[in-house]
Amino acid sequence: MRAIGHAVALALVFGAAWGVGTAVGDPEPIPAVAPPAHRGDHEHGPPVAASDGLSATAAGYTLVPREDTLAPGVPAEFAVTVTGPDGRPVTGFDVVHGRALHLVVVRRDAVGFQHLDPVMGPDGTWRAPLLLPAGGVYRVYADFVPTGGPALTLGTDLFAPGDFTPIPLPPTRVARVEGYQVRLDGELVPGTDAPVFATVSRDGVAVTDLEPHLGAFGQLIALRRSDLAYLRIRPAAPAPAATDRSGPGIAFTARVPSAGGYRLFLEFRHGGVVRTAEFTVDTPAG
Repeated sequence: MRAIGHAVALALVFGAAWGVGTAVGDPEPIPAVAPPAHRGDHEHGPPVAASDGLSATAAGYTLVPREDTLAPGVPAEFAVTVTGPDGRPVTGFDVVHGRALHLVVVRRDAVGFQHLDPVMGPDGTWRAPLLLPAGGVYRVYADFVPTGGPALTLGTDLFAPGDFTPIPLPPTRVARVEGYQVRLDGELVPGTDAPVFATVSRDGVAVTDLEPHLGAFGQLIALRRSDLAYLRIRPAAPAPAATDRSGPGIAFTARVPSAGGYRLFLEFRHGGVVRTAEFTVDTPAG
C-alpha cells in the first residue's frame, strides 16, 4: 500500500479572522495540511463544458426527467434520461470521478444537498431513490461525459409542493458533521486556479486514514448562490489506489467564474461511511 498519508510535508495555516458561522465556540481544528505537489499532469476527467448546470440542453444533449414533481417527505424513485443530438437516449458514458453519471440534487436556497448513486437501465434511463425533505424548488444536476462527446453538466428543476421558507446561510468555513470537524482553507479567486484545502479532524484529533471516494480522497462541489451554477473542484493529487489512506488534509484546485457567494460541499469517506461537510464562502471582486 502506498503511504500517501505519510507523504504529507507542507503545512498551510490561515488567519483566524475567517468567520465560522455556527461553529463559533468549537475547539480549534488541527492545522490545514497540504500534500506535496506531484510532478506532471494528472487527468481527473475532461473539463466540464460551459453549461454549468444552468440549462437542460447543451451541445445537442438534453436532460429529461420522467417527472418534475415529487411529494416532500415521501421516499420515491427519481428517473431521468439523457438524449443525444439524434434525440435518442444515450447509453454510452465514460466513467469520470468513479461514476458514469453523477446526479446531484439541492434546493434552490442551496440546502439539502444530495449526491445520488443512479443506475442505468438498458433503455438509457437512470434511476435512483430520492427523498425531498421539505417543500420547495430543487435543482437537479447531471454531470457526465457521453462516449465520444464533450463533458457536460445539465440541470433541470424538480418541484416539491408545500410551504417553503429559505434558510439563512451566514459565511462559514468550519463544518461539523457526525462528530467530525472540517475546515476549509484557501481563497476562491475569480478566473484563476487557486489552491483550496480541507482539513478533517474528529474529537480534536487529526484524521489520517481517510479512504478513497470516487477516485479521490474527497469530492468538492461548488454552487454559485446567485444562480446555482455548478462547479466541480478538481482534486490536486493523483487518483489513489483502493487501499491507500491519507489525511488530514485534502487538496483541491479551484477556479470560480465570478465574485459572489458560493456554497461548497465536501464529500469524504472514513470508516466506510461517506459524509458531507457544507461551507458558505463569499468571494470579493478583485
